[in-house]
Amino acid sequence: MRKIITAFLLLISIFTFGQSGSRQAYIKKYKDLAIKEMRRCGIPSSITLAQGLLESGNGRSTLARKAKNHFGIKCHNDWKGPYIRMNDDRPNEKFRKYRKVEDSYRDHSDFLTGKSRYASLFRLNPKDYKAWARGLKAAGYATARDYASRLIKIIEDEDLHKYDNLSYRDSRSRRGNNIKNALDRRVEVANTKPYLTIQKGDSFHAISQHFDISVSRLRKFNDMASNQRLKPGQRLYVKRKRRRAASGYDYHLVREGDTAYSISQKYAMKIKLVYKFNKLRRGQKLTVGERIYLRGKAPRY
Repeated sequence: MRKIITAFLLLISIFTFGQSGSRQAYIKKYKDLAIKEMRRCGIPSSITLAQGLLESGNGRSTLARKAKNHFGIKCHNDWKGPYIRMNDDRPNEKFRKYRKVEDSYRDHSDFLTGKSRYASLFRLNPKDYKAWARGLKAAGYATARDYASRLIKIIEDEDLHKYDNLSYRDSRSRRGNNIKNALDRRVEVANTKPYLTIQKGDSFHAISQHFDISVSRLRKFNDMASNQRLKPGQRLYVKRKRRRAASGYDYHLVREGDTAYSISQKYAMKIKLVYKFNKLRRGQKLTVGERIYLRGKAPRY
């Protein structure tokens, strides 16, 4: 009997060690990707890593191996890329397929920032991993009732929250990079699109390196000409703005100092649509109290 118990305990210890070892290997391999996405889109790296570990079975699941899909993201109407079929909540469901794991991590960030149902997450403290875990469950990321508690347990078991405290300055200084502006502040979100509020000393060069986006794309995302400079207090979006404002923001009442451009930045919508919806000419001055329509053409009376 003693031998049976000893063998059983040995099996448990081997299994536990195997689980811990595979987790540690996964974390070591992908933590830098999670930190990079945290800086790009504001999602805590602890949450990204915990989801990656849980959804991919520490990188060993069939979906992770065959499709490089580490977050269990299925195909939706907006997905135009390759896919594989697997049984999940229903038989033969379509799951996104990626060329490399880095694409899966990037798409996970884009998925969360691009869906309005996850917008409430980005109003949370980026270091409150418990609130983020519960918020993901409440928003419907997964159907498992204990999804939030499982994420929290992984984060605490593996001490993943320590990566949420790594600033841009910490990482860059270890690599000998002397970029002047550290950009170690919070990314905010409007209309599901992440942005930085520009501070004195910010530069396109530092921001483009930080978010791994070319300067030309940053300018394009923000409807900025090649000769326009950054101004303190300005919003700078790091993803392409939308064609209309978020639901519930049908129009904007013009205040003193408002311009078509400032309104487009406030609501994270392309300026050409502000012009189109309101039949405005480029550079046209707005009248205080005037309605600027944000989700469709101005009504006819």
